[in-house]
Formats: sequence, structure tokens, C-alpha cells
Amino acid sequence: MKIFLSLVHVFLCVALIAAVLSQHRKQGGFGGAFGGGTQMDAGQWQRFTSLTKLTIVTAGLFMLNSILLLLTRSR
Repeated sequence: MKIFLSLVHVFLCVALIAAVLSQHRKQGGFGGAFGGGTQMDAGQWQRFTSLTKLTIVTAGLFMLNSILLLLTRSR
């Protein structure tokens, strides 16, 4: 199980790096990263591009897999 989770972790790491590097740069700088004066509303998910959605999902899976790896290695 540890080997399988480790291989999934490496795959998710490479996929996350590729997804982040292939996104377009926004002109907002760090202001856009921390909100930049825009308000988040219920329709925010629909305005994300498919690449941004892929990045969010991949990051979530990466974090979940990190926790699973931590739990399996501590036994």
C-alpha cells in the first residue's frame, strides 16, 4: 500500500507542477493571489477555467494523498 501511495504521490506531484506551469500569468501580481479587492460569490466556480479547476482538484488530491502517506508510514 505504501508503494502504491508513493507512486500516486509522485504522479500527482508531476501533474500539479505541469498544471501550475501551464497557466497564464495574470497582471495582478500578489494582489490577485490574496483577493485583490474582488469578492467571492456563489458563482465563482463557474468562472474558473478548466485548467484552474484541474489545478484545484489536483492540489486537493495531492494534500489528501499526503495525509494518507503520513498515516500509513506512522504505523
